[in-house]
Amino acid sequence: MISRSMVGRAHVNSSPQEGLMKSRSTRARGALVAAALAVAVVAAVAMSASAAAKPITIGWAFDGKGNMAPFDGPALAAAKIRANQWNKKGGVNGRPLRILTCDTNNNNPAKAKSCAASLIGKGADVIFTTCDVDFATPVVQEAINRGILAVAPCIGTDQMGPKRFGAKGKLAFSFGNVAQDEGSAMAQYAYARGWRSAALATNTLLVYFKNVVQAFEARFTQLGGKIVAKESYATGANNVQNAVSRLNGVQADVVVTSTAFGELPALVSGLRSLGNQTPILNSWAGDGNYWLPKDPVVSNYYAVTFASAFGDDKNKAVNALAKAVKAGTGGFVTGAAAIDGVVTAIRRAKGSTSGAALAAQMERFKKVPTISGRVSFSPTLHTVFGREYRVLRIQNGKPKIVAYVTAKVVPKI
Repeated sequence: MISRSMVGRAHVNSSPQEGLMKSRSTRARGALVAAALAVAVVAAVAMSASAAAKPITIGWAFDGKGNMAPFDGPALAAAKIRANQWNKKGGVNGRPLRILTCDTNNNNPAKAKSCAASLIGKGADVIFTTCDVDFATPVVQEAINRGILAVAPCIGTDQMGPKRFGAKGKLAFSFGNVAQDEGSAMAQYAYARGWRSAALATNTLLVYFKNVVQAFEARFTQLGGKIVAKESYATGANNVQNAVSRLNGVQADVVVTSTAFGELPALVSGLRSLGNQTPILNSWAGDGNYWLPKDPVVSNYYAVTFASAFGDDKNKAVNALAKAVKAGTGGFVTGAAAIDGVVTAIRRAKGSTSGAALAAQMERFKKVPTISGRVSFSPTLHTVFGREYRVLRIQNGKPKIVAYVTAKVVPKI
């Protein structure tokens, strides 16, 4: 006779295979879930790695053959080298830098605008532009209207920012030296040389040209110097020789200008051909040896600049870069400095390339190290101030650094 307790035990023990099958099924489901999770994690990591490796694209609208080519070309060449140097170090947070270019055909406004639009269409995270704010305006506007950071390697006015472009100008910056700072440094150097009287020769073509001379005057007179003459001329106006004739009749310790293009050799050669050996002091616009006339051989000529293009800079990295790009002006280093600055801004923005995020970081730059020296911006000045200048002297047609100077005051003009 079978008891009820036996029946219960018999019922429990009646299907051992069924229990085993259930256990195996549970383990199998667990294994499948674990495998699925593992696949999901791997996919997420792969997607994250893919996103991290996506290039940071800099779109560069440059002047390849026009008036700004002697400035844009070396800056672009230096920037490419600097970007490669950063990429060899792992890029920016694991993302490589790449530079896409478009030639603005002598900064033709329509072409410049279409260049910017094309670069943005190809995925540019940041837009770089030419080295003068008047010429750069179409490119800058195209970028900032789309919320993209606009950077110039060497624009030299306070108009690269809100002053010209309004609220959206918060996204516009330049790694050039602001004219007020540059003119102030020129005045400081002139006064230190014992030059107490100056004749001013203003090229009225560009805001930068005018602002440098205005800043020189403000600081020079503040130091105790005297302005004994003011002359003007303009690129393309065929009136530089008239200014030369009038300047030749003035007794001054130094002739001060800010000029480039065809008017630079015309002004210098004009004075020297008349036998006038008064020192001529120019801004960065007059840096380099690409413009030197064969006759007369230029002497007693000075220009302040970012760096030496001639192998005698105190910064060995600058000398190596100058040699690599076969630079003709010290402005080449600003292209590399702009890359350094953008890298710093992206890092501080935790990898973001949003125009607003990068602009917010750049406005906080205080003596940020770059290959060109320490860079500072402010909410009102989006062009560099406080950087150390090289004073280049050309004697018997040969350029050489003769001094270093940092502006102590940024005058109001």
